[in-house]
Amino acid sequence: MTDIAANLAAIRARIAEATARANRPAGSVTLVAVSKTNPAEAVVAALAAGQMVFGENRVQEAAGKFPPLRADWPGLRLHIIGGLQTNKARDAVRIADVIESLDRPKLAAALAEAMAKEGRRPDLLVQVNTGDEPQKAGIARAEAADFLRACREDWGLPVQGLMCIPPAGEDPRPHFGFLAELAARHALPVLSMGMSADFEAAIACGATHVRVGSAIFGSRA
Repeated sequence: MTDIAANLAAIRARIAEATARANRPAGSVTLVAVSKTNPAEAVVAALAAGQMVFGENRVQEAAGKFPPLRADWPGLRLHIIGGLQTNKARDAVRIADVIESLDRPKLAAALAEAMAKEGRRPDLLVQVNTGDEPQKAGIARAEAADFLRACREDWGLPVQGLMCIPPAGEDPRPHFGFLAELAARHALPVLSMGMSADFEAAIACGATHVRVGSAIFGSRA
């Protein structure tokens, strides 16, 4: 667990350097530590090292890990970053501060209903399938603008930004650029893009949040 603190320090230094190279203000990029599949002890080690924002793929795993930690770490922020089933929407609304994987009308409707029932309104990011990959979650590029309008106007959802996962093996920068342009066009302040292998390129393209897991917690089985 001692490596987690050192790894966090190294990633923070790289984020600061990339932010400075991009002539952006210090502190303008938030690190989301992706703790999926890691035990609660690893999260506690990261919290002890000053990391307060975490990302989890599965609602059930997050529900077992994070609620008990909030009493001791009231500033903790939990992002759900994985694909979300509609039948898990209410559980996600109950525990998450941010849901990054809003990607289809059925989920939008389920989240609106869940927010009404739970009395909580976590921030939402629309996941865009910037590569239009059939096997990958995310709203298609051509449908993104209409979907954003519907999320805000038809369902009244608190959409704050966009998220993407560029295709593996491609230069991610055109995908990051597309997402940044789409966000600017719709006055969305949050851009979650960039992971362990490409977060510096994402910062150069305007990322406000980068999602880093293996470079902090080690390789996942």
